[in-house]
Amino acid sequence: MQTVAHILNNKASQDIYTIAPDATVLEALTLMADKGIGALVVTQGSQVVGIISERDYARKVALMERSSYSTTVADIMTHAVLTVTLQHSTEHCMKLMTDKHLRHLPVVDNNHLTGLVSIGDLVKNVMAEQQSLIDQLQNYISG
Repeated sequence: MQTVAHILNNKASQDIYTIAPDATVLEALTLMADKGIGALVVTQGSQVVGIISERDYARKVALMERSSYSTTVADIMTHAVLTVTLQHSTEHCMKLMTDKHLRHLPVVDNNHLTGLVSIGDLVKNVMAEQQSLIDQLQNYISG
């Protein structure tokens, strides 16, 4: 299995979108919609302090009849953020995401945010590895 560093190097976009904990949920939703993404890493300075996703909005704002205009990101974000490093394997990330029902994992290096890996990134990587193996086996068989 490959590492998180490999996945980040092969991503089409290296952009990491963040938001401050004191921003409103409306600001977070607007940014996610503008960028076509499902989650934002919440940072204070260079430190990861949380993550907010569409799922957080659905469960903690819409269902609880809160206002997106006045509720802050800090009020609904996931505070206990699970992160990975550049050295973690894709297998480790997939197990973590499956076990904890996560769709996004912030990548940190020396306590600084360096990327974000999604379940889609991992699935794409596994599919590419499997196709490579199939191609190698076909070449071996056909000689």
